[in-house]
Amino acid sequence: MDKKIDEAEFIIFDTETTGLNPEAGDRIVELAAIRWRAGKEIAQFETFLDPKRPIQDAAFEVNRITPQMLQNAPEAKDVMPRFLAFIKGACICSYNAAFDLGFINSELGRLGLTLPKGSMVVDVLKMARRLLPGLERYALWFVAEKMGATHMQEHRALSDVKLTLEVFEKFLARLKPKGVLDTLHLVSLFGVNSELWEEVNGQKIAKIQEAIDLGLAIKIQYLSNAMVALSERQVVPKEVTRDKGRAYLVGHCCLRNEERTFRIDNIINLEVVKTGK
Repeated sequence: MDKKIDEAEFIIFDTETTGLNPEAGDRIVELAAIRWRAGKEIAQFETFLDPKRPIQDAAFEVNRITPQMLQNAPEAKDVMPRFLAFIKGACICSYNAAFDLGFINSELGRLGLTLPKGSMVVDVLKMARRLLPGLERYALWFVAEKMGATHMQEHRALSDVKLTLEVFEKFLARLKPKGVLDTLHLVSLFGVNSELWEEVNGQKIAKIQEAIDLGLAIKIQYLSNAMVALSERQVVPKEVTRDKGRAYLVGHCCLRNEERTFRIDNIINLEVVKTGK
């Protein structure tokens, strides 16, 4: 499950849809993905889908996909099993993952299928917001421009996948010197609220609670909220709190000699140490 980023395979994917709301019946009309590892493209996946409903005018203004382009397109029942096979064993990534996953899960649900249990899902938009704080906007094209990407956004699935992949590679290069070297760390920092994301942070919370119960300190490697630097700190934990769905460690930081609050998902490594209160 957990691998070094340099050894892991990633799926960058994108959807084009009939509208914005799968719960209201909107469907996928185009699906594309690239399987990638260590700077090399391994395979591509690209197809139109017959949505069995018209494309809304607002969606057409973005993707320019016409009914003629969808003639003879396969249905979701033929495409989604192939997509599941294509992504098997990889970490799944997209720009605004909640949106794309909403449509993927809707199409799979119609067929009685689901993503593999424990799927790693990383949101490249979340990476942008945390690694590039303070931007005027976080549209893919704008972030790509700020990052010096060479691909252009065309609002078609495969071209947007290529642009997202270029941005994703640049973000990984920024994270490597900060000590983010494996996929579980990547999911902890930039994952969507999946079972695995909860499990990763739950393991950290369990170790913190163990230290509290035993009266021990913990040693953590911690990324600041701005993702500027990785620091090593020794903390005497006091409690774990939650606010707006996010977990925090509250404790005495020996480095600052004061009580501090740390985001659990920003803790890269954590170990219980033998010195206590």
